[in-house]
Amino acid sequence: MGVEIATGKRRQARQAFLDDIIDTLPVIDYGLDVARTHTKLLVAVRKAGRPRGAHDLIIAATAIATGRVVITSDRPGFDDLPGVIVQRPT
Repeated sequence: MGVEIATGKRRQARQAFLDDIIDTLPVIDYGLDVARTHTKLLVAVRKAGRPRGAHDLIIAATAIATGRVVITSDRPGFDDLPGVIVQRPT
């Protein structure tokens, strides 16, 4: 969204940064394994009475389904999600 709302040189810089990320990191599809894991997380947070943002749960579900670690400064948003391994950036 940051690219789309920016203008001028700031938009160009943001687009270049995004292009670098896309060229460097794999883009992981939201497939059946991620969808099933996402469903389990949705149920878990609703039962716990602590809902989360849809994007955070998709990130967490993708990490679990693909055996990855979530690296974030927002530990409270991910810490108590079942099966999610969280690290702070260094």
